[in-house]
Amino acid sequence: MPLSLDANSKLRDKESKGTNLGLVQWIALTLLLACGFAVRLFCLACKPFWFDETFSVEVARVTWPNFLHLLWWREANMSLYYVMLRVWLYFGQDPSFIRSLSAIAGAATIPAVYWLASVLYDRRTGLIAAALLTFNAYHIRYAQEARSYSLFVFLATLSCGFLIAFLLQPTKLNRRAYLLSSILAVYAHFYALLLIVAQWMALRWIAPPSAKSEEAKLRQAWSRNAVELSKTWRVIACCAAPILIFVAKTGAGPIKWIKRPGLLDLSRFSADFTNGWPLIYLGLCLLALVPLGKRPFSKGHTWEKWRVQFLLLWLLFPIVLTVVLSFARPVFLPRYMIFCLPALLVLTAAGIGTVRPGWLAGAVAAAAILLSARAVPFIYSHDFDNERDSSIAASEFVLDNAVPGDAIVFHIAETRIPYEFVRSSRLGQNTASPQFDTNSGPEILFPYHGPGLDYRDFTGKPTADLLRDRLPNSSRVWLMLMNNGEPEKPDPTTMLLSQVLPRTFPKLQRWQFAKVELRLYSKP
Repeated sequence: MPLSLDANSKLRDKESKGTNLGLVQWIALTLLLACGFAVRLFCLACKPFWFDETFSVEVARVTWPNFLHLLWWREANMSLYYVMLRVWLYFGQDPSFIRSLSAIAGAATIPAVYWLASVLYDRRTGLIAAALLTFNAYHIRYAQEARSYSLFVFLATLSCGFLIAFLLQPTKLNRRAYLLSSILAVYAHFYALLLIVAQWMALRWIAPPSAKSEEAKLRQAWSRNAVELSKTWRVIACCAAPILIFVAKTGAGPIKWIKRPGLLDLSRFSADFTNGWPLIYLGLCLLALVPLGKRPFSKGHTWEKWRVQFLLLWLLFPIVLTVVLSFARPVFLPRYMIFCLPALLVLTAAGIGTVRPGWLAGAVAAAAILLSARAVPFIYSHDFDNERDSSIAASEFVLDNAVPGDAIVFHIAETRIPYEFVRSSRLGQNTASPQFDTNSGPEILFPYHGPGLDYRDFTGKPTADLLRDRLPNSSRVWLMLMNNGEPEKPDPTTMLLSQVLPRTFPKLQRWQFAKVELRLYSKP
């Protein structure tokens, strides 16, 4: 798996030079970082919180025993983000401030991508890749959401960067940095395991050099590197064992809502990933593939060939594998593939770098950046999908229109999460606190396990017996339905509630919100 002696020495020399950036490179990178922060912090509160974001906040707010219980039994994925958000919430509870954690991670990815591309290619390629990421609408969209996707991309980029750094300079510091960033990436999102597998596969493509006398020492050095990497991967596997046990234990339950992707879904994903210009990105990536020749995934012994194979595997392997697996069990979700974005941008930047003369390459780079930037205003008020719900607006409607004596039932336990987010925001209190004011708003009939949110309030469905025991004490009952099937074909829980509630409260009013239906049952 070693590189040729000439390529290795050149890359070591290039890396040492890359650590001493010139004034122009520093200014350019600083400007890109400033722009990256600006476009990710701008309009941070333009779009309302939705279910997933309120879920993140309420998981991070519960007491430590409930928090640890939730992580082990339900939310081990993204656990690193939940821990960081738990600390972040001590400094502010405003939605913009909550989202700023992701914005910071998103901006930090810009210099990380620059560093990665500079090590793989050169500093010019690094600046182009960093500029493409700075104005990439797909990345900005998820850097403005209170979820772990932005952190995931950052750690995935660091993992690959430190892997390359270790291959070029096999120091303990680089090995430990690769180990740490890879483990943290897995706990930011367990799909990082696909990245680790892609890295392992990429290192298998490089053939040993020919047994020439001047390369004997290099052969021995790379053999030692291979041993060290094998040890590192075993440590990563051991540290990721809790995530693997969690996946084996819970199965597809946490992601059973994912739908099987069709050709239209994949086409839309490719357009979103490239800011609406898939053919342009494809053409520029093809320019970067020239060193591969006619056999792109054959074993090679040159650095120029291997680095392209590495980026291709990072980009394609997770996407292709999850799409193929989705024929048996849907596991492909576009936003889960966001960690492949740096590979696409570095390949695109490398393709631009092949354009000659230099002024034409600069013009192509400027055009690609401007085309990407055109999509940025769109994402400040729109999403790439239609999953954002109006659970916040529905919860506010209930609290605005409830009267003393009202009660509320949530169709599934998780539907209570956005309601608690709104209620606590109005009161300026923590819903996890035992002293939380339970008299604000309707009395919660389900899910309810005492004052403050409990880990049991995050899962489960109401039963007929539970409703019959609690309903007589209420004068009116609100029902919040969410993700309950099609109107003409509701799920079993909706059918149960539609049969039980009218027996005591025959009068019915309905309000429809995006992906949420509110019902108010009352007596004549």
